[in-house]
Amino acid sequence: MADREERWDVVVIGGGPAGMHGALQAGRAGRRVLLVDRERRAGGECVYRGTIPSKTLRETAVYLGRLGRRLPALAGTTATAEIDVSRVTARLDGVLAAHHDFLARQLEQGGVVRRQGRARFLGPHELEIRAPGGESGRVRFDHALIATGSRPREPRETPIDHEYVLDSDSILRLPFLPRSLVVLGGGVIASEFASIFAALGSQVTLVDRGQRPLGFMDPELTDRFLASFSRAGGAFVAGATARGVTVEPLSGARVELSNGELLEADKVLVALGRVASLDGLGLDSLGLAPGPRGHLPVDAHGRTAVPHVYAAGDVVGPPALAATSMEQGRRAMCHALGLPAGAGSATVPVGIYTIPEMASVGLTEQEARERRGAVLVGRAEHAELARAHIDDDTEGLLKLVADESGTQLLGAHAIGEGATELVHLAQLAMLGGLGVDTFVENAMNFPTRAEAYRIAALQIIEQRRDRAREASRSRRPPRPSAAPVLLA
Repeated sequence: MADREERWDVVVIGGGPAGMHGALQAGRAGRRVLLVDRERRAGGECVYRGTIPSKTLRETAVYLGRLGRRLPALAGTTATAEIDVSRVTARLDGVLAAHHDFLARQLEQGGVVRRQGRARFLGPHELEIRAPGGESGRVRFDHALIATGSRPREPRETPIDHEYVLDSDSILRLPFLPRSLVVLGGGVIASEFASIFAALGSQVTLVDRGQRPLGFMDPELTDRFLASFSRAGGAFVAGATARGVTVEPLSGARVELSNGELLEADKVLVALGRVASLDGLGLDSLGLAPGPRGHLPVDAHGRTAVPHVYAAGDVVGPPALAATSMEQGRRAMCHALGLPAGAGSATVPVGIYTIPEMASVGLTEQEARERRGAVLVGRAEHAELARAHIDDDTEGLLKLVADESGTQLLGAHAIGEGATELVHLAQLAMLGGLGVDTFVENAMNFPTRAEAYRIAALQIIEQRRDRAREASRSRRPPRPSAAPVLLA
């Protein structure tokens, strides 16, 4: 690549969800597209150190939990074997290989050229790409998409050594299961790993400055999550932060909390957010700089202050979800190339892969009451579902939030097995303007967990009828009193 310069219609920097989908959109539009990625294989941080590894570990924990519940009844014995982390890693390698093969086929079919290396802007239309071996070359482009993702944040008070004090990347490379683990943070990553390791048998303590983890979720869901976490042996410390962490070689780590409490554990996981990966991109040569929170400012189309340079995914800030990043990358390229992107919608589901799963779309009950006044709420416990008993997993809830009339669906919130799948029914109903009655007036497969929608919708409809009956009684004129009887 040295001493030669190439010309491309579009250059995409970063091969994660945002970069992949942006590159594929441009490739399918017939443009010459170069995807530059630091990773050896397609997929980015999301594939190799994020979403897929953690969810594969979670599935192992869920499977072992089911096995432990069913073996006594089916075989008269219990599952007592300790988890072999090396076997989990081997399974993960298979999952990653399959996903990489799929992504590579997608890029090939889309006509996207992928190149491993580090990219740096030299000017408004020029990039330097440095290959892993040190060889470098320059490329010119008409449009660029920055999709370099994020990395774990490292607070100054808790230096990460990747041996005793871990981040969300290095915890996935542990050679053995820790007997005890302190997790700092109460967000998505912290809650997911805390519940996964608790399910695998570690003694886990989750520490957060808030009064409950995942404060953006409906409190009914987080209350149930904490109850499940407690049953698995986990402990939650609210309203506290880490003042410092000291490591005792060969014995573990000690965490001093702001409330004076001292925690000891084999390992500490620091999960206090992520920061955008923008270092080394040469943004100053474009006149661009991160905003106050370290993200790259963009408009509604993903366009930076340089009109032909776009950005998508974690580098532009919340919600920083794989699903939203994919759509941001696609829509950014549609705008850049003058292609129709579709109407789009703010009705985007959130899926959290804790044990048990949680998912949400639309307004929480509190948000709906603040914005709309009175609302009607319907609930369905998984213990009411035949499928949940068949699966031997009856822990969970589906909660539907409707307007005061009980017809318009404003939000849906789920916890339990399959929650991240179930929430899509509510999402599509809201996008299509379908009312609550839709879940009662149409057939669904039985037995399924989707039956929860019918149960919750029936509750709302019954509340609606009760209100109508009360209103009807209040409108009736009072009965005339009987004529007085005159006595002689």
